[in-house]
Amino acid sequence: MSQLPLSAVTGSPAETAQSPRELLLLLTLAGMQFTNIVDFMIMMPLAPQLMRLFAIDPRQFASLVSAYTFAAAASGFVAAFWIDRFGRKRALLAMYTGFVVATALCGFATGYWLLLAARIVAGIFGGVIGALILTIVADVVPYVRRARGTALVAAGWSLAAVMGVPLGLWFAAHYSWRMPFLVLAALSVVVGVVAWRLVPALDAHVAGNVRRNPVAQLRAIFGVPNHLRAFAFVIALMTSVFLIIPFIAAYNVANVGLLETELPYIYFAGGLTTLFTAPLIGRLADRYGKKRVFITLAFTSIVPIVVMTHLPRLSLAPVIAVTILFFLLVPGRFGPAMALITGSVAPRLRGSFMSFNGAVQQLGAGAASFAAGLIIGRAADGSLTHYDWAGWGAVAATLVAVVLARGIQVVPDGSGGPE
Repeated sequence: MSQLPLSAVTGSPAETAQSPRELLLLLTLAGMQFTNIVDFMIMMPLAPQLMRLFAIDPRQFASLVSAYTFAAAASGFVAAFWIDRFGRKRALLAMYTGFVVATALCGFATGYWLLLAARIVAGIFGGVIGALILTIVADVVPYVRRARGTALVAAGWSLAAVMGVPLGLWFAAHYSWRMPFLVLAALSVVVGVVAWRLVPALDAHVAGNVRRNPVAQLRAIFGVPNHLRAFAFVIALMTSVFLIIPFIAAYNVANVGLLETELPYIYFAGGLTTLFTAPLIGRLADRYGKKRVFITLAFTSIVPIVVMTHLPRLSLAPVIAVTILFFLLVPGRFGPAMALITGSVAPRLRGSFMSFNGAVQQLGAGAASFAAGLIIGRAADGSLTHYDWAGWGAVAATLVAVVLARGIQVVPDGSGGPE
């Protein structure tokens, strides 16, 4: 497929209609994001099963989650030095191929340490994929409607919760914890072939890109205060999420009293909610401003964060109600937040910036997951302790994110739109 001309999708501020080619591209990227996110998300609801089968404690399980994110952070940092030297399609397909292999290795792991190693390999490729996808969105979608484009790609998160995680848990319950990874690897092969056919080259940035030495590259990215505010913002945002999300499944089983077989229902309900609300939030952010919508969502998200981390023993129905509110407001913040971040950098530096941003994002998620493992303990009866402490930490991180969001400035790129 020929390269999609950027002029076709980055015209004047009045050019707000979405072309069919752009929509097809975004749907393809959403499919890649779906497989990437399922690979990451499936570890968390498998917590009760893995902790039981491998006889590991919360800290060791948190290492399975944080190992992926720390590896993704490291690979994203390294990739930032060369990512803008290649066409977006070439780089994306290379990373996606490694991701497919790593996912299959997770399914073939024969013990805790081999699974940990496989998660590291998966993180090396998975983290760069996420950054590349957001870079492509920023390259082809003008800022005036970028929150909508970001929300469409972010639907991969929703579909992962609606379809990927419940199906993965079904395979784990009826066959083995290995099966979700093996099935996902097979599905990813199909998605990769579709991407190979449909994603354009997007290499216009290569010809005009100045190749800097590593020191100059670091200075170009980290020497700009606006970039640093964006990086600090994403760390606070990821901390507010990953202090609590890795242990939602384990807490609901050990403390709230849900059965492992009931876990797919809460992920399905939450994911189905965001599948409908994420595009709406994106449209609101494009119309009323990314900052305004993000800050509104951030303040209101404090309520479900506190409730989710203080749940007593309950039946499935009220837990689903809380989960719906949680998924509506907490993941709902990411559309306007990511649009704001991609708008904080000049287009010529966007690939490197987003790779560094992906590294910072994964570092924040990994550090928060690891911190959650240190905070949360296990009582003699098997219940988790101090999950409420993690919740209050997430509230504090949310408030820090609000302060940082106010200071981020959008770099004009000719596409207009409110901040």
